[in-house]
Amino acid sequence: MNKIEILKSAFGDCKRQKDELLFFCPFCKHHKNKFSINTNTNKYKCWVCDVKGNNVRRLLKKFVSTSILFEWDKLTGRLNVSELDSIFDEDNKIEETIIDLPKEFVSLANKNLPKTSLAPLRYLYDRGLTKDDILKWKIGYCSSGQYENRVIIPSFNLQGNCNYYIARSIVDAWPRYLNPEASKDICFNELYLDWDKDVTVVEGVFDAVKCDNAIPLLGSTLNENSILFKKIIFNDPTLYIALDPDAEKKARRLVDKFIEYDLEVYKIDVRGYDDVGTMTKEEFNKRKMEALPINNDWILESQLLAV
Repeated sequence: MNKIEILKSAFGDCKRQKDELLFFCPFCKHHKNKFSINTNTNKYKCWVCDVKGNNVRRLLKKFVSTSILFEWDKLTGRLNVSELDSIFDEDNKIEETIIDLPKEFVSLANKNLPKTSLAPLRYLYDRGLTKDDILKWKIGYCSSGQYENRVIIPSFNLQGNCNYYIARSIVDAWPRYLNPEASKDICFNELYLDWDKDVTVVEGVFDAVKCDNAIPLLGSTLNENSILFKKIIFNDPTLYIALDPDAEKKARRLVDKFIEYDLEVYKIDVRGYDDVGTMTKEEFNKRKMEALPINNDWILESQLLAV
């Protein structure tokens, strides 16, 4: 398929007017071809309802299947198709590591809990988590075994299988995090992630709990060859970056990477807190509302600071 064929599959027949393709508007349904798409400038606009944007791909996401969107990416050279085939090609999916939760794992989402649940519950509540958070994130704990005195937050892939978990000490034993011998090259808890909504990128799982629709990096860096990076680029959500204040340079590099792929990126100010996990949800949402889109001035400043 070429670009015009893909656009026609989404919006029907069109008329040509110089460099523009005129379709019936999929938003206001006007009876004339007033919805203009320019594949050279990557802009679109309805001359009736004034819906407009600077990214045709983001528009297509609303109206075409993943496979057709993938064809668009191949035509525009947006992604390295050979690298992404293993993730998005239904006939060539990668083998993902599936693991078991510790045999001593006790779910805190159960109604009837043993007395050993009091300490992990107190730890979670002290960190600002709620019962709803515990249920949503399927949090549990271990009172014996290798992960004794640790809360366990599992990650589930799209098929609902556990592919990772974090095990945080509730008594400040060392190491504080004792995680499984499994690959971190995952999209943590993708089962509950909605790519059609804006997505917040944070460092750790306790940061992600304070946000809606968030992905923890399980660290402060993100490799361009990682599964998570490729899924973010392919799904093209509006992206909010909220890394710890001491990872400012890493945050700038991460933002620069996403800008290269024409993502819509906002950076949330976390200054004044150790990390997102120490914020209240109300404070985080307030700062998210105040976040401004990354512009050329920010990129220039980032490049100057990196020198």
